[in-house]
Amino acid sequence: MNRRLLSGVNVPRPKAVLGTSLVALLTCSAAFAADPPSREEMWKVIQQQQKEIQALRGNQKITQKQVKQTKRAVEATADAMKNVGSGAQGWWDRTSIGGYGEVHYNAGNADQIDVHRFVLFIGHEYNDDIRLFTEFELEHALAGDGAPGEVELEQAWIEFDINKQASARAGVFLMPIGILNETHEPPTFYGVERNRIENRIIPSTWWEAGAGLAYNMDNGLRLDAALHSGLDMPNGNFLPRSGRQKVAEATQRDPAVTGRIRYTGIPGLEIASSVQYQSDVTQGDAGDTESSATLLEAHLDYKKPISKNMELGFRALYAKWDIDGSAAAALGRDKQFGYYVEPSIKFKRASGDVGFFARYSVDDNTDGDNTDSEFEELAFGMNYWPHENVVLKIDYQNQTPPTGTAEDDRINIGIGFQY
Repeated sequence: MNRRLLSGVNVPRPKAVLGTSLVALLTCSAAFAADPPSREEMWKVIQQQQKEIQALRGNQKITQKQVKQTKRAVEATADAMKNVGSGAQGWWDRTSIGGYGEVHYNAGNADQIDVHRFVLFIGHEYNDDIRLFTEFELEHALAGDGAPGEVELEQAWIEFDINKQASARAGVFLMPIGILNETHEPPTFYGVERNRIENRIIPSTWWEAGAGLAYNMDNGLRLDAALHSGLDMPNGNFLPRSGRQKVAEATQRDPAVTGRIRYTGIPGLEIASSVQYQSDVTQGDAGDTESSATLLEAHLDYKKPISKNMELGFRALYAKWDIDGSAAAALGRDKQFGYYVEPSIKFKRASGDVGFFARYSVDDNTDGDNTDSEFEELAFGMNYWPHENVVLKIDYQNQTPPTGTAEDDRINIGIGFQY
């Protein structure tokens, strides 16, 4: 024990206790000489002295314990001060906040302005191998009874590094399908609205709950596989977008599996293909008849600088559904497909980058029937980035809908940001 720490504390010592007891005994002896006490009186005196000795020893132990506790507290405070001064990490250094948002004006039949999305991202790194990702979204500004929007939890998953190349994840995560489903912040794509294929065929934004594995190879290949909750398409429509359960008390009779292979070994290039299978996309609503479904998707995304201030871009995507069962076939929705091509050019300027694009798309949610049901759209427009994380957009959509469906040619204007 550090004697300096005890120097200011009145700690009774064993010698002092012994001396006190001897004095008491001598005093009693003098009194006894004058009038010798009885044996019972002597026993009472001895018991009283024993109690006093035990009390003194107890006080000594309490004082020693208090000194030790004080010493530990001082040392802990000193260590904390050293960590602050040395820049050691706390939880705040491992937590990140981000998000994005977009406001749209749609002319044509819509003729409206809308805060389409506001998203808040919070991530946390527990250590070098375990990370948390969460994302909240508010759609259309207001949520609640009678309001047009929703508050949604899009992501809440934990990633575990297995080694330098492999990782596992569990929780609520985005499906590894298409170009926009995992990366859809407004500054990252052309056009005010997302393309029709990654809306009606691939129901972006699309998330499920489950577990998955990823493996990254040195040559730029990445493999993803996941087992997760599935769609619940109403038996009367078999539309992928209406089948999203968003992990809100989701029916889980028939889960789904998804796999993807992606190549990014050349700078600016991404080539990928995904497949998803679910044994019954109605989750048993069709009775004894199961409606198994397979989604196939492939895409290319390429950006090529052709000079210091100019970049060419090209995106192309194809996706198709095959849904078994007589119920889907009766609606012509046993086969659904869509594709688009999108060339673009971007000029890098000191006052802000400017990009121009054109996009041609075709989609059909009832390709299984014998009627003309393809929906064609040609869109072209401009993006202006005053900052790499802020974008202003304008585009024009020219539509050629199937027979019997009204056209909705229109101008769209938008602003978007990410942080």
